[in-house]
Amino acid sequence: MVATCGRPTPSFEWDARKDAENQDKHGVPFILAQHAFADPYRVIAADTRHSSAKEQRYFCFGRVAGGVLTVRFTHRAGVVRILGAGYRRKGKAIYERENQIHE
Repeated sequence: MVATCGRPTPSFEWDARKDAENQDKHGVPFILAQHAFADPYRVIAADTRHSSAKEQRYFCFGRVAGGVLTVRFTHRAGVVRILGAGYRRKGKAIYERENQIHE
């Protein structure tokens, strides 16, 4: 379901109110956050803290606009639903570790 080279691009959705709150808090619109999924080196990880038996949640760490963006998301009816996004040091560290990037 996550976009990679040669695979179909997933469909995205989000709550407009949550998008506005995210922009106020983190300065990242969800329309930009979806670009993290296009990074061929993106890292997908389970979000065990926010997942439940009813809904699994995940992180996507991907390079967007010169930085590594952390996107929280879930899958609903075959669509990627974006729940939050921001440039976070921990997400950058995970991305660099998984891609063996040493700065």
